[in-house]
Amino acid sequence: MPFHEKNGVLYYQFENLSRSGVVHAIFTRHGGVSPKPWKSLNVGGLVGDEPMNVARNKEIALSTFGCAPKSVYEVWQVHSKKIVTSDVPRDISIPYQKADGILTGTTGVTLFMRFADCVPILFYDPCNRVVGLVHAGWQGTVKMISACAVKNMEEQFGSNPKDLIVGIGPSIGPGKYEIGLDVEQQVVSAFKNNTKKFIRSHNGSLWFDLWGANVHILESQGVSNIEVAGICTASNIDDWYSYREENGLTGRFGALIKLE
Repeated sequence: MPFHEKNGVLYYQFENLSRSGVVHAIFTRHGGVSPKPWKSLNVGGLVGDEPMNVARNKEIALSTFGCAPKSVYEVWQVHSKKIVTSDVPRDISIPYQKADGILTGTTGVTLFMRFADCVPILFYDPCNRVVGLVHAGWQGTVKMISACAVKNMEEQFGSNPKDLIVGIGPSIGPGKYEIGLDVEQQVVSAFKNNTKKFIRSHNGSLWFDLWGANVHILESQGVSNIEVAGICTASNIDDWYSYREENGLTGRFGALIKLE
């Protein structure tokens, strides 16, 4: 089963990554200390929740896998296509780097990011022992951030895309993600003749399939071992935070991946 529970913390794991022995999780909103509307495992620090709650929730999530807060490398997520690589945890005396993808080949460094409808994408290269974590909303998707992650893994670690194991996590699904003409234009610019695979029109509205778009991007880079969770955050707000469905008044769920 993809869902697991420990000490009240409910989290999702990919079967393909689990078979490879990679420590990873996408946490639901269950098992934390935050009150409504962030109930309860909110790890977003800029959503109105008390900082003490956020810090405690992060500790709870990390401790589920025996990860110390001092092992974490994280970034300031800005809907970019920038990928950063680190072989050490983040120095808390240094400002966050602005980026939306993180890679490491170092055992014990815990990559950590936050989500609430955008797509978590987890990467593992079993041959060169590299893990990655990407935040892909519509902006990151049209900027091809998942392709940027693959290229960075190739250039920095010698990864072969055919060896990569990738998981596309819970996020807003194609049946819930309505977009406007401005976003459609950018999708068309990015995907050109493939646009119709990812945008459908129904009753005068446009709907964008972020899952399919990112699978297409990854496959175009030569990645074939891709597992899609297929869980829509906006359709399941009892378990997940959804910025769209909850009108912005919500928390952020965490995702982590690390090498043992």
